[in-house]
Amino acid sequence: MTESHPSDDKALVRHRPEDLAPLRHKTIVLVGLMGVGKSSVGRRLAHVLDLPFRDADNEVEAAAGRSISEIFAELGEAAFRDGERRVIARLLDEPPHVLATGGGAFVNPETRALINDKALSVWLKADVELLARRVGRKDTRPLLKGKDPVAVLTELARIRNPAYAEAQVHVQTGDTPHGVAVDAILAALHERQVQGASSE
Repeated sequence: MTESHPSDDKALVRHRPEDLAPLRHKTIVLVGLMGVGKSSVGRRLAHVLDLPFRDADNEVEAAAGRSISEIFAELGEAAFRDGERRVIARLLDEPPHVLATGGGAFVNPETRALINDKALSVWLKADVELLARRVGRKDTRPLLKGKDPVAVLTELARIRNPAYAEAQVHVQTGDTPHGVAVDAILAALHERQVQGASSE
């Protein structure tokens, strides 16, 4: 497991092509709690790597023909997780891309094993208070309906962090521009690659 902090590195001296090329051979899957920036950071990461970007939540909605809120309300969380797992399995069979997953996806043992087998998993970490400020700006998340974001996120972190910790790369993020998180991800992926080459 590789861990990186945004201040660790200037991220590959501004993304040299020779450093980025080896990172395009495998799908990169971003995991972590809601509000950590998986979709917004993922889009920027995909742009830097010149890879397609996929958002698992959007793909689930497209497959189901309804919003995630509607899936939760009409079918329940178990049905949503089952559909999410099948969608992610399909996406992992596509050519390399950057994939942002929903906060609960990586907690499912079958989905987690699939991601770690077929892709590179990256846990984006952030303080609960920061996440609560971010998610409190929207009223579109089923798990937060009518609840205190700090309390919900604290409990989700307690339950989900052990699963997230099984991600192959850990990146601590903060209240900084998304480009800083992208740099930290690239630095951590590069470090993992260097470590892998030296251990062969």
